[in-house]
Amino acid sequence: MSYEILRIIWWLLLGVLLGGFAIADGFDLGTAALLTFVGRSDVERRVAINSVGPVWEGNQVWFILGGGAIFAAWPALYAASFSGFYLAMFLVLAALIVRPVGFKFRSKLEDPRWRGWWDWALCIGGIVPPLVFGVAFGNLFEGVPFGFDADLRMQSDISLWSLLNPFALLCGLVSLAMILMHGAAWLNYKTRGPVQDRARFILPYAATAYGLVFSVAGVWLSRMDGYSMTSLAAPDGPSNPLGKTVLHGAPGWLGNYENHALLWLLPLGALLMAVMASLVRKRAGTSFLLSACVPALTIATAGAALFPFLLPSSSQPGASLTVWDASSSKLTLEIMLGAVILFLPIVLAYTAFVYRVMRGPVTRQQIESDIKTSY
Repeated sequence: MSYEILRIIWWLLLGVLLGGFAIADGFDLGTAALLTFVGRSDVERRVAINSVGPVWEGNQVWFILGGGAIFAAWPALYAASFSGFYLAMFLVLAALIVRPVGFKFRSKLEDPRWRGWWDWALCIGGIVPPLVFGVAFGNLFEGVPFGFDADLRMQSDISLWSLLNPFALLCGLVSLAMILMHGAAWLNYKTRGPVQDRARFILPYAATAYGLVFSVAGVWLSRMDGYSMTSLAAPDGPSNPLGKTVLHGAPGWLGNYENHALLWLLPLGALLMAVMASLVRKRAGTSFLLSACVPALTIATAGAALFPFLLPSSSQPGASLTVWDASSSKLTLEIMLGAVILFLPIVLAYTAFVYRVMRGPVTRQQIESDIKTSY
């Protein structure tokens, strides 16, 4: 297999892992974000929490796999993004740390104030990660200020405040609305009673909000200057971010869509799945499966627009990281691909087994009959 094909495969695998994280961890983040809105009493909130209780830890495996894949397959991307987005990543990790602590500590005391405090901590812990991830994705289209010297030592002027630009914040709202919709679809599928009723009520509003901000972001993106490579030594040569020239300007970020009309099925499909998920919400299982397609198609939409760029540079466009010049060696990608072929089916099979064992709705009666051992 050629080096060029391996790079494309690992670009696709990176998208699969990010999509897997958005789908699997997305609904439990959405559940936490909606916790104080769908649960009016302590028992109702416990119903919502226990709907994700058996699976939320396993869902985070996708986040770990995604980070590991970036580290091993795209080391230059890992170094530039995790260094430049350090404070943003710290906010995400802090929010993700609050979630398990909240799950474990919430029911340690019966004091309503204690439980109310942890409920809001869980809510914030569900809102912050999708918001920050969306902001980070938005900055990929804006470009971030970093570069390399002649010895490939990275120089970065990225700050947390520089990331909070209007378009990136809009992308953060896209991500948050998407996760709220997915969480509402999960609660509609996995719970019964008042919690399900409120989640079913929220679902079309979240889907509408997603459709609006996603469409606005698309129109905005069509008017933004993009990045395009004007020369490259060889797509199958050794990785060197300085071995190319990049033009910042026309044709913008929709050049790939203009050249390949079928790519328009990705954003149109995301909007259609969101609409269908809200329209068939009384068929809870179907609605949840449709909502699960939305994060995958949204990430695919962004990835198709960016290709072949992984991290554009606003201060030194020629140093932008692309699929062709930010990867590990050919041997590393081959060994890792073999590991993926071996272990990914095992992960998927075990995940399917867990969901099958834990199938069935969570009800008020179950929580009250198992009050000591449930979350």
